[in-house]
Order: sequence, then C-alpha cells, then structure tokens
Amino acid sequence: MQLTSLSAISPIDGRYAGKSFPLRSLCSEYGLIRYRLWVELRWLLELTEHPEIKELAPLNIDARNRLLQLHDQFSIEDAQRVKSIEANTNHDVKALEYYTRELLQRDVDLSPLVPFVHFGCTSEDINNLAYAMMLRDIRDEHLTPVLHDLADNLEQMAVRYADAAMLAHTHGQPASPTSMGKEMRIFANRLRQQTERLNQVVIAGKFNGAVGNYNAHCISYPEVDWLSLSANFIQQLGLTPNLHTTQIEPHDWMAEYFHALVRINAILMDLSRDCWGYISLGYLAQSTVSSEVGSSTMPHKINPIDFENAEGNLGLANSLLEHLATKLMMSRWQRDLTDSTVLRNIGSVVAYCLIGYQSLLKGLQRITPNELCMASDLDQHWEVLAEAAQTVMRRYGQDQAYEQLKALTRGQKLTSSQWGSFIQTLDLPEEARNLLLALTPADYTGLAATLARMK
Repeated sequence: MQLTSLSAISPIDGRYAGKSFPLRSLCSEYGLIRYRLWVELRWLLELTEHPEIKELAPLNIDARNRLLQLHDQFSIEDAQRVKSIEANTNHDVKALEYYTRELLQRDVDLSPLVPFVHFGCTSEDINNLAYAMMLRDIRDEHLTPVLHDLADNLEQMAVRYADAAMLAHTHGQPASPTSMGKEMRIFANRLRQQTERLNQVVIAGKFNGAVGNYNAHCISYPEVDWLSLSANFIQQLGLTPNLHTTQIEPHDWMAEYFHALVRINAILMDLSRDCWGYISLGYLAQSTVSSEVGSSTMPHKINPIDFENAEGNLGLANSLLEHLATKLMMSRWQRDLTDSTVLRNIGSVVAYCLIGYQSLLKGLQRITPNELCMASDLDQHWEVLAEAAQTVMRRYGQDQAYEQLKALTRGQKLTSSQWGSFIQTLDLPEEARNLLLALTPADYTGLAATLARMK
C-alpha cells in the first residue's frame, strides 16, 4: 500500500500530517542525513584551513562555495542514494562518508579532499553534532515561536478579562472569588518562565574520536592542537564544546532540554484541564462554527475538543520525553547503541508537542468568559464571604470569629439576606460593618484585577 496520510500508521504523518509537516525537513531521515552531511563538509573545510595539515591546501573561494553548496543542494533523491549505499554497508554514517566521496570525486578542485572525508572521526562525532543542531533548530524555529504565541494569547486574555469576577474552586468546592484574567495571567507567567528555561539550555557537542581521547588525531598529526581545533569547529557550528566524553557526548544537556519540555507540557495540560472545567461550568463559552458537528446523535453539543486534543498529545509527548531524558544519560562503558535507537524518535516527540500546542492555541482563540453565568454563580454562594467576615472580626478582637462563621456557613449556602442579618449582629466599628454589608461575592476579588494586568 502506498504511503499517504490515510495509510500512515502514525497519526503524526496521518491525521495530523498538516500540523507536523514543517518538521519533516529537520527530523526525518532525510533531515538527519542532511545535518550529518553539513558536519562532514564543514569538517573538511576546517582541515583545509589548518596550516599544519600540509597535505591539504586551502580552497579557493569558488571551490569553497561549491563544497558548501553540496549541503544546500542536497535533495530527497540524494538521500535515497545514501540509503542505497547503506543497504550494502549496513551502517548509516559510513554510507554518508562513501556518498560524500562520490560527490567530491566529481569536482577536480574538491577531489583532493577525498582521503580526508571523515578524517579522525567516529560516527558519533557526526551524529551528536547533527542531533545537537537539529534540536537547536527545532527549539528556535518551531517550539519557541508557538510557545510565545501561546503566552501572548494568555497575556491578552489576562488583561481583557482582568475584571471578569468568578467563583474560585479549591478542592472542587466554592472558594474565595478570583477573576478569569488573573487565572490566565498565572499560566502566562508560568509558561514564559519555563520557555526561558528551555532557551537557556546549553547545547553541547563533542568531536574527539572513538573514545573521546583524540587517539587517531594525535598519532597522525601530533603537532596539531586538536583540543583547540575541535573546540573551534564545534563553536563554528553554533554549539558549545564538551571536551570530556567517551565515544558519545553524555547527553546531559538533552535531558535538561527534554525535562524543560516536560515542565512546559505539564503547565499546558494543567491549562487545558482548567479550560475544560470552566467550559463545563459554563464560565467559558466556545464560539460556534456552523459546519462543525459536536455529536453524531446530540445536535446541541459543542465539545471542548481542542483542549482534550492538547491534553492527550502533550501526555504522549511527556511519556516519550521522560524516557528520552533518563535513557540518554546512561550508556554502557564507552558506547552502546541504545541512544541511537531512541534519538530517532525526536521527530515524533516534537510533533506530539506541536500538535498539542496548536490545538491549545486554537482552543484559546475560541473561548470567551460567560460573565452572566459567572455572576449568577457568585450570587448563589454568599458563604464564600465567610473568610472576609471572620478576618475583619479578628482585626477588631471578636472572640471565636472563625468558629462563628464555620457554624453559619460550613456545608451550606448563604443568601444575601442571611449575610446581611449576620453582619448586623456583629459588634464592629460602623465603618467596618458598613464595608461588610456593602460587600458582594463579585466584589470580593482582592487584587485579582491588578495581578491580572501585571507582568
């Protein structure tokens, strides 16, 4: 069966192909090979420019450009050629090495470089830098922009709905009122902070040979300062050198990266659940689309599917991210291949993240507070003012303040008239009594509106 969005096994490339499509150039097998090719070509260029590697002369500007264009012009057909070589080598990086040699042999100015393709390298020198650049580009080009969009939307909602008073719920029970805007501000700030943590992760790379000691480098060119050369090369790729490794870079930075995403996703699942709950309570209303159907049998329904979709996909992402973060930090002795197996799932992990983020963004753009519903609910729960009364009573030395309000309100609703009657019985200064008499649940929001507008 031909692979299409209908025949794909994974919903990432099937049902959600439109949302994951932008990742294909980065996270696919093609994308990985292309990153590897960039490392191989840049390493060759680095060797030609080192004065102590006398067997290689610096390239003229045209030859240099042609060398780098081999990466820019790399196509799906070229990737298929690499895979056909791999069918014989049964080794993906060695296949790329042979393919790179093929390319260089076609150019008279570049053919002298052929013996130095993959010089001093182990496969993991190429792979770790390829994955590092991949994760950097994923973060900078895809994850960070959509996370900023989500935070922007939440901040706009925080300001817009700063004064939209609503009943809070602690342990699922009516609690001191808040505002819809203030609750959105909390999520906006949490998301901003954790996105900043993600962007602060230092992306490292290594380029030091078979077991991390520059063994082959030193025996072939003992006069070269390989520590400086490799560090400079890694920095030129936009990465941070890690000089102390085995055959593999330890992936500790990857664990930080993935755990940062776990925290971001947990925050956004929390937001999805809260929005789902507020829709259920009637506090949030969803805009309708005339062509959409909410149920195959119940025509009235508008389901909170965007928030459900976000929660489900972010949950899948976190399951994989947790495994990646813990697995990648462990390797048997100087090298085993288990990291290679799991790293190939980076695309799936990030795709689940992006599908979740986009669903959540769509959901946020479809909701508005139902202020009539929130006001009605507040008016049904005057007992939430018990906190206000007993706190004022304490200020003025009233005995058993908490206990009096507990006897009046615990486990039962209070009406506005019952509230007024109780306040009239209190031995309080007239100003304090009048303040409590004038108070309503909708007014009892403290600094919620101010906090909602604060960044």
